[in-house]
Amino acid sequence: MSNPHVLVIPAPAQGHVIPLLEFSQCLANHGVRVTFVNSEYNHQRVLKSLEGKNNLEEKIRLVSIPDGMEPWEDRNDLGNKLKKILQVMPGKLEELIEEINEKEDEKIDCFIADAYMGWTMRIAEKMKLRRGVVWPSSAASVALCFRIPKLIDDGIISSDGTPIRKQMIELAPNMPVINSADVFWARLGDLTRQKIFFDYLSENMQGMRVADFQFCNSTYDLEPAAFAVAPKVLPIGPLLASNRLGNSTGYFWPEDSTCLEWLEQQQPNSVIYVAFGSSTVFEKIQFQELALGLELSNRPFLWVVRSDITNEANGACPDGFQERVATRGKIIGWAPQQKVLSHPSIACFLSHCGWNSAMEGVSNGVPFLCWPYFAEQFLNESYICDVWKVGLKLDRSESRIFTREEIKNKVDQMCRDQNYKARALELKEKALSSVREGGSSSKTFQSFLEWVKA
Repeated sequence: MSNPHVLVIPAPAQGHVIPLLEFSQCLANHGVRVTFVNSEYNHQRVLKSLEGKNNLEEKIRLVSIPDGMEPWEDRNDLGNKLKKILQVMPGKLEELIEEINEKEDEKIDCFIADAYMGWTMRIAEKMKLRRGVVWPSSAASVALCFRIPKLIDDGIISSDGTPIRKQMIELAPNMPVINSADVFWARLGDLTRQKIFFDYLSENMQGMRVADFQFCNSTYDLEPAAFAVAPKVLPIGPLLASNRLGNSTGYFWPEDSTCLEWLEQQQPNSVIYVAFGSSTVFEKIQFQELALGLELSNRPFLWVVRSDITNEANGACPDGFQERVATRGKIIGWAPQQKVLSHPSIACFLSHCGWNSAMEGVSNGVPFLCWPYFAEQFLNESYICDVWKVGLKLDRSESRIFTREEIKNKVDQMCRDQNYKARALELKEKALSSVREGGSSSKTFQSFLEWVKA
């Protein structure tokens, strides 16, 4: 009997591609044949970032289908993007599966989708494929989604997801308490974007319910109460390259590994690592306050500044900033983040609190300074600061920005109080024990392997 063949599709965003590709590599390392389906646009970006330094394609077949968008269209236009995805991708995905299944020795045995692509479960069901979904965010966020019908019945949110009245939502003891105004689909910008995303999310949750397996990129040890609220959801995380002793893949930008050499020259536990993921965009005034806050801290820092991180065409650093901090600051376009966070020179992580970054920081025992940007990042901040107690929240000024003084003060507070580091190291052990043999996530993965191979 030949090895089973699994088709995997992530949502078309970097924070989704990385964990789904990590899951795929774990499957490939256990003898499963994997075909990984990106959108054409993201497929090209991933291939470019891998040029000359990764053998990923020797283990996994990387393919693509169109997402319906033209090269010049704005991929940050959520309404148009989701509309095009739903118009084009279902038909193209079905064609791809039919094409693969025409070859007797290539037939797909199982289909794994990102939960944010839950609509694909209808296709898998129609084509009689065994199926699973991976929720790439926290167990708390999926538990909140499963509670949506009750939130509507209780009059807390409307049928389109809009918060009706302000109320603190506690799904279970020892879970972050959520302000109804801060449910993650309500933190995406204007009302139109919120409603579009909520409708899309609701449809995907229906797809998640019909899957044979529901996975979450988390662990019982980090979120015991959330998994109790959503008992059908099984832990599979943290999905990190370091857990399989490999390199991270799925980035949309080429890594600048010179930062690792620079870190080697820094003192242990001294460097502030600053990175805001793939989607955060700053207004010029906020970007400059961040720069000046790092300068004011008078500490070494490694700052990831994507080419599109501000809405300024020619960069937005304050005049003379780079010259003034040249001896203790390094700015790069993209970092090999897991390797950076595992480096002994890192003191703390100034982060947007995306779930991948949260898992990477926790798994390396690094405390956080929290600067959430949108969606479930505010819920993740609550976990980091209020539940796990391994981070500090930054407070906005009356003009709704994080000032340079606030940034400096929180950096100082974090570096003075070693309790944050001590708790972060305790949490690291909890996170990593789950993926070791006998851990909860390891058991989930082994059960799935046996099921796929049966």
